[in-house]
Order: sequence, then C-alpha cells, then structure tokens
Amino acid sequence: MVVYLDVIWLLNVCFDALLLWLTALMLKRPIVWWRLLAGALIGSLLVVLLFTPFSAIAQHPLMKAAVSVLIVWAAFGFKRPRYLLENMLAFYFATFAVGGGMLAVHYFFAHQLSVRQGMLLMHHPGAGDPVSWLFVVIGFPVLWLFSRRRVEAIREKKLRFEHIIEVKIVWDGRPLMLRGLIDSGNQLVDPLTKTPVMVVEQEKAKAVLPEELLSCLSAHMMLASPPERWVHRLRLIPYRAVGSGPQIMAAVKPDRIMLRYENEWLEVAQGLVALSADPLSTDGEYDCIVHPKMVQAGRKLTAS
Repeated sequence: MVVYLDVIWLLNVCFDALLLWLTALMLKRPIVWWRLLAGALIGSLLVVLLFTPFSAIAQHPLMKAAVSVLIVWAAFGFKRPRYLLENMLAFYFATFAVGGGMLAVHYFFAHQLSVRQGMLLMHHPGAGDPVSWLFVVIGFPVLWLFSRRRVEAIREKKLRFEHIIEVKIVWDGRPLMLRGLIDSGNQLVDPLTKTPVMVVEQEKAKAVLPEELLSCLSAHMMLASPPERWVHRLRLIPYRAVGSGPQIMAAVKPDRIMLRYENEWLEVAQGLVALSADPLSTDGEYDCIVHPKMVQAGRKLTAS
C-alpha cells in the first residue's frame, strides 16, 4: 500500500487553516493569515509523527491537547487564560462540527451494513478507504461553508434586535453621534453590491452633511444636481413601504461606521447610510435604524 505523506500533510494543513478560520469567524477574532497558517503547520506535525517511531506519543490524548494549545496560541495569541480556553473550545467545536458532519454524511449514504458477532461491518465496492479522497476533498469545504452559514444564522438570531446602541458615522472627517435601533425588519441593501443600508434621520445628518447635498436628495429633487465631490458617494436604494408601491431612497457612503454593541466598539467595513426626511421614532428614542448584518459583520476595534 502506497502512502502519499506529502499529500496527507498538505490536506491537513489546509483543513486546519480552514478550521482556524471558522473559529475566528465564530468568535469574531481578528484574522491574521500568517498566524492561522502557523497554527495549521503546528497541527500538521501530528500527522508527520504518526509515521515515525513516536506514533504512540502522537496519539496520546495529552499530546493532542498540548498541540491544540499550541495551535490556538499561534493562531490567536495569548491575552489571558480565559481567552485561550475560549479559543480552544471554539476550535474543538468547529472541528467536531465539520468532522462529525463528514462522518454523518458518509454513513448516511453508506450501504450494505451488517452485524456479525457483535461487530458492525460495512461493505463498500471498489478499492481504497471507504472515506475516499474525493469525498474528503469535496465534503470538507462544503461542510465548512455549511457550518459557517449556520454560525452566522445563529449569531444573527441571537442579536437583541430591539436594542438601542450608540452609532458613530464619519463623513469627511466629521463625526456624527447617534442612537440606533437594531431592527431585524430593516433588510435594505444596495441591489448591486448587497451592501447593508442604515437609515438615518435627515435632520440629524444636517450637522455634518452640506445643505447643498441634502437639498438635492429631497423627494422632489432626487439627485437633481448633487455636488461633484459627493457624486461618487451617492447610491439609489429601492424599497417598499407598508401600504405603498416601490420607492427610491438616496444613500450616502460614509468614511466610517462604528457601532457600540455590548460595551465594545465595532467597525463596519461595508455600509451605506440612507436619509429619511421623516422622523424614525415618535418619542425620539433613536435617530437611526441599524441593519442587523452590520452588527453581525462588525469587527472589534482594538486600542492602538
């Protein structure tokens, strides 16, 4: 039997890197690619040891636990013991989710199972291991994508949608501080780029946006003659209000969008700000409506 150790090692590096990436997405950790690769390389050492006289040591649970610590330490660093433990548990969860999913799918399609003398036997046509290379190469990325989508869906449902947060929007270096409502009903996106859209009261935006821009964004003069330096920032967002037909809302791309959620500042990499001529809150509790995906995709700001 021929064993292609280099192929096995390379696949292991790729899989470990993907699992670390999924871990980072689950915990919203900053993704540093060279660190993820370093962690994956450390994890791949166990595969190499399996083909050496140290195979028994490599298979010992304590050895595997020690390597797991080194993997997450290399990938995410060390700040405090709890931080390291969270990373390890999330890494194990990602590994069990994807690996367990592969086994579940494999046995779901398995056939010709039988029990003899208390042992479960599986007959599989063809040569090679039942969990074929093709199944591993194709199945792992598919289940990785599935797990990522499920994590995002769970995170989105977990958000406290009826929650008011601090919002900071910057245009031309001028910050605008607002109170925003995270609303699951806000599903506005740019139809071309699918960028999420936040809705802000136009009256509040007057503090930072020029009057000449705001005047041409009114319902009667929609993008009539916008200032030249603002043209590249403008977008038209179609929407449908309750009890009315399709309408158009003007949006302005800001320099930055930052959200204070659960006592941490998040920066939104991609986002648009649409302006509403009507008040959004009858009692003035909030000034803007935040798209839930902005909170979901926001990156934690670290102190410099």
